[in-house]
Amino acid sequence: MSDIPVISFRDFENRKQEIGNQLIYAAENIGFFTVCDQAYPSVDDIKQQFSLSEQFFAQDDNVKSQTPFIKDKNSGWEKMAQVRPSTGTPDQKESLQLQQHTKGQNWPTTINGFEDKTEKFMINSRKLSMQILSFFALALGFEEDFFDRAHNVTKEDAQSTLRLLYYPDITGIQLPKGYWRAGPHTDFDVLTLLFQHDGGEGLEICPGRKVQTSFAIGDEWTPVPAKTGHIVCNIGDMLMSWSDDRFKSNFHRVRAPDLGQNQQTRMSIAYFNQVNKNVIIQGPLKKYPALTGGDYILQAIARNFSSFK
Repeated sequence: MSDIPVISFRDFENRKQEIGNQLIYAAENIGFFTVCDQAYPSVDDIKQQFSLSEQFFAQDDNVKSQTPFIKDKNSGWEKMAQVRPSTGTPDQKESLQLQQHTKGQNWPTTINGFEDKTEKFMINSRKLSMQILSFFALALGFEEDFFDRAHNVTKEDAQSTLRLLYYPDITGIQLPKGYWRAGPHTDFDVLTLLFQHDGGEGLEICPGRKVQTSFAIGDEWTPVPAKTGHIVCNIGDMLMSWSDDRFKSNFHRVRAPDLGQNQQTRMSIAYFNQVNKNVIIQGPLKKYPALTGGDYILQAIARNFSSFK
């Protein structure tokens, strides 16, 4: 496949129709697109969040473990703990997951300004997400603020999550076959915003998924360039279902570099837009049964794991 579209948000108000058309085309045909020249989060905001992430992961494990991963809340720090059903091996990474409505409960407290600066980054990431999703809402025949109302991050049943990701330096190490920095997967959410930095290559995407209940993985994987300030966006399974399979949620992975390649530390940041647990998900054509956001996540996890036994 060709490179994924790069969509500039420059002069947004005067170019809304053009930008909207580009977003819809990418969602229908590829499932991925890169946003640049956005007003928020700014390039400086992104650099600051990477700095905060770097400070967190540089700490000793016994300090990071003071923010433990809580499965029921999908929040906290974990290390080499996520096993992809597509590989059966643990992803070679650490992550810190945060939800805005839990600020002050299970957030790191050892880094000056971390909470307030990270919350601001989450607010701006959500703002851009809703800007994008407003086009998809109108295309599906919903009101423009439909997805905005479905993602109320201040409520207790909120599920939207910021994930800071750290892939350790493996210079001089050849990982065994089947080990990935992140194995092939789709996202369960509505829309993911992925922030990368210059030199942090490794993300690859794969086309070919026709319906949200299928697991088509082709042989053609396309690398996605990593550039600070550019935001790679992808459709998640929730939106694929909500659009009656019109918008495509496709597989992606993070390749572990071989010997002789850049095996240094890689960092990225993902913002997952997941609807509140009590929100009903069903497309205008009612192709799939209505599910709450909470039940959708549970069923997606069960479906994925059972399909790779």
